[in-house]
Amino acid sequence: MAGKIPREFIDDLLDRTDIVDLIDARVGLKKAGKDYQACCPFHNEKSPSFTVSRDKQFYHCFGCGANGNAISFMMEYDKLEFVDAIEELASLLNLDVPREQGSGKPERTVEQKRSDYDLMLQTARFYQHQLKHHKNSSAVIDYVKSRGLSGETVKHYMIGYAPSEWESLCKQVGRTAEQRQQLLELKLASEKTPSRQFDFFRDRLMFPIRDKRGRVIAFGGRVMDNDQGPKYLNSPETRIFHKGFELYGLYEAKQANDKLDSVLIVEGYMDVVALAEQGINYAVAALGTATTAEHMHTLFRTTDTVICCYDGDRAGKDAAWRALENALSHLKDGKSLRFVFLPDGEDPDSLVQQEGKDAFETRLAQADDFSKVLFDKLAQSCDLTNDAGKAKLMSEALPMIGKIPSDYYQESLLEKLARLIGRTREQLSAKLATPKQQHSIERKFKVTPMRRAIGLLIQHPQLATSVEYLPELAQMNIPGIQLLLELQLVCLQNSHYTTAQLLEYFRDKPQYDALKKLAVWRHDINEQALSEEFKNTFQFIEDQCLNFRLETLLIKDKTEGLNSEERLECALLTQALSSRRTSQN
Repeated sequence: MAGKIPREFIDDLLDRTDIVDLIDARVGLKKAGKDYQACCPFHNEKSPSFTVSRDKQFYHCFGCGANGNAISFMMEYDKLEFVDAIEELASLLNLDVPREQGSGKPERTVEQKRSDYDLMLQTARFYQHQLKHHKNSSAVIDYVKSRGLSGETVKHYMIGYAPSEWESLCKQVGRTAEQRQQLLELKLASEKTPSRQFDFFRDRLMFPIRDKRGRVIAFGGRVMDNDQGPKYLNSPETRIFHKGFELYGLYEAKQANDKLDSVLIVEGYMDVVALAEQGINYAVAALGTATTAEHMHTLFRTTDTVICCYDGDRAGKDAAWRALENALSHLKDGKSLRFVFLPDGEDPDSLVQQEGKDAFETRLAQADDFSKVLFDKLAQSCDLTNDAGKAKLMSEALPMIGKIPSDYYQESLLEKLARLIGRTREQLSAKLATPKQQHSIERKFKVTPMRRAIGLLIQHPQLATSVEYLPELAQMNIPGIQLLLELQLVCLQNSHYTTAQLLEYFRDKPQYDALKKLAVWRHDINEQALSEEFKNTFQFIEDQCLNFRLETLLIKDKTEGLNSEERLECALLTQALSSRRTSQN
């Protein structure tokens, strides 16, 4: 696996990227005081509530709450994963993304990585050429037409043909020892004996799999005669292909739609292209595996509505359940998950050709909400005519409901569960201890001195130098003190940090969401008074810590007694606190 991207590079990338220029090129910003404004690109609004700060290198929407730095914007706006966003920003600056050595293996250079994608594209074009020019091409084209596919759809999805000969691709592409080794490593060729290679895919209709950036990373091959072996043969995992993270047809769906209002998950490549042929160009397929949590994460970053389309048999119901389980943690407010189960013996390919686009989309419009699938499945194993069955349903349903981040969905599901087992929603809600509930409480926090200090520091990192760094305070059991000191230390060690870079440092830490809220907190403090306000707040917190330590020592003195060092510390603390009170008065 590739090593991590060095922290220094991420800092430098954010330092070189001007978030105002980045967002202005995509959204169009207007000057508003010292900041910039626009209508938010992440939700519909008529008057601008989306603000971008050049000083903080940070954006925030007061309407929907979206906020972050340049990396976050690329992830949200271009629907990229973290690493892809880094690579995209780096490419805008003509920078190569370095990697830390993680596995002991030599890190592949940028040129080597690029050559992998070049080879995959060359292979896809080879298959496309063979579809038209191989001796079997007439039979293959007849098969493609029999499946109802037009030349336009074949071209859009880069569909090709892998020749029936054993070494066609190897001879065409593997002309050097290095290329032959690369073919093996990318699983386009196999080798049973040394120096004797043969094509991995033979006599199959080929479907190139493209990543979110449109690069060919793998292939799926379908037989045209069902007696030839397994219907589908998929590329094994390689250094550029991880099937649990990729979805066939997602890139093409994005290309075909300015905005994806919904995405339809189906089971096979042929389903995706057959639906596209009929004008349903928003379907994707998992790659020979169940719909994973990573798939759902990608989909809900791309669209608000995900519709899962499966066979109505047991295998289809099991696939739907796995998809539902993996989607729960992504069901935020405004996100929708629905399910369509097809008649026995039918798949999207056959059904859409029988009944056409309108009738098929009517089925999608009548899709079951995920809540129905959830309770139907759980109730199958619970006898709701007795208390034991009701208790079982409650014990199985509550943990699943607790995974859902949407307050609305949680309340709706608790209402349904309450009706099924004869309880009230309030009784069930009391049993639902979820991270979301804690998050709701934190969202309504009052600004304590600790939050004020952290908020001022995250928004104005230069304040770190205005007070003494006192690492010993971390030993005091005061909520938030360790985070405040860590923030201060990071700022002291990186005096150039902006709000954006400081937040990026904490991206993978549990405090990240709370820090993002404090980064957009309106403190209404005059710029000239910021330093004094921070000093006073920090001194209040320091006094809290000293008082806590003094109280701890006084309690110990009454219960166990103090040693000589502790008595001296107690006297010094009493003197210091008394002196502070005198100076404040």
